[in-house]
Amino acid sequence: MSARRDVFAVARGQYENVGDVLLRRPLLRWARESGARLHVYVGHSPAGYDEGLALERGDVTYRSFARWYAALVRSAWARRASSVFKPGEIQLTLVGTKEHLVMLPAVALVRARGGAVLRIGTGARSFARLPALLVRPSVRLTTMTRWRDEATAAYLGGGPAMPDLGFAEGADDATLRAARDDAAARDVLVVSFRADAEVAPRPYPTPAVLDAIRRYAAQEGLQTWVVTQVSVDDERTHRVAADLGAHVLGWAHATGHDVQEARLRALYRRARVVLSDRLHVVVAGLTEGAAPVSLQLDGSDKAARHLSGIGVPDVTVDASGLDADTVLARVTAAAQHRTTAIDALLAARAELADVRRDVVRLLGGRATPAPGATTTPREGAHVG
Repeated sequence: MSARRDVFAVARGQYENVGDVLLRRPLLRWARESGARLHVYVGHSPAGYDEGLALERGDVTYRSFARWYAALVRSAWARRASSVFKPGEIQLTLVGTKEHLVMLPAVALVRARGGAVLRIGTGARSFARLPALLVRPSVRLTTMTRWRDEATAAYLGGGPAMPDLGFAEGADDATLRAARDDAAARDVLVVSFRADAEVAPRPYPTPAVLDAIRRYAAQEGLQTWVVTQVSVDDERTHRVAADLGAHVLGWAHATGHDVQEARLRALYRRARVVLSDRLHVVVAGLTEGAAPVSLQLDGSDKAARHLSGIGVPDVTVDASGLDADTVLARVTAAAQHRTTAIDALLAARAELADVRRDVVRLLGGRATPAPGATTTPREGAHVG
């Protein structure tokens, strides 16, 4: 019997962001389905983050990147290792490329010793030429590459685009099919606006936008809830809720990612429309049966790229400089694509199922699962 394979994955992310959990969890689950033992670098994750990732007893978690890397090299030399790059958005600045450069020797060793290297569900934020040149050697060594949007696939090459991994989470397909006809039973409008300054300070919703949101909720007979899916947005959440006279689902400091996600999803299951300038707020809302409306305040096309990529058109509203009547009309029109969006989500999940099968096959290799290998939630092994 051949030795059980090891899969090394980076699951560290923006700890303030539930969206990063939504991207990493399905890929870790698929890797585990291959029968391999997971070695997961999480860094100094806060309470609830590892639980949100659904790490299991059989997984080995690492707080130290150096120890994770050393274990990867040892396993690769023994011909047991495969490696998975973290999904999500990568900042292809000169600083942001360091992870790809640091990983290059280990990736080369994994390939040389018969392992697989997978890059699944990654997308670029910027499209500068020099960082792309630095990353492409790593891309060329990858066994399987699937980018999360067409723009990144055209920019970096190495493989086609696929639906965002966040579409794999949420309600099951049968529940979503039933949800296509339950719009009248849903009584909530969810609103969420970003405040963080990852690239530049984000504009606050204009009086016209706030007025349009109030009028839309009244027009449709919906309760308005302003929510926090990224903790750094919490102050803005409370400010917007006060301006709208709305309910608040904030994110208290002591609340873990697993608990916050459960609270959000319970509300999304009541939502007819989820309106946000954050991609993974509208993605999570859609996966619970809500109509996604990407209301942008600064002309961003990120959400439009990812939603149109699965066949959901015309749900992005660029509110820059618009009056309240125009914003209201465009939000109303965008929200009418709910049935189309749910159908597109179901089709995207079928495509993700194909990606999952390839991931399981490539990571499974020639190994057979260890006898009696079962997994139960958490309490996994930890390495400093």
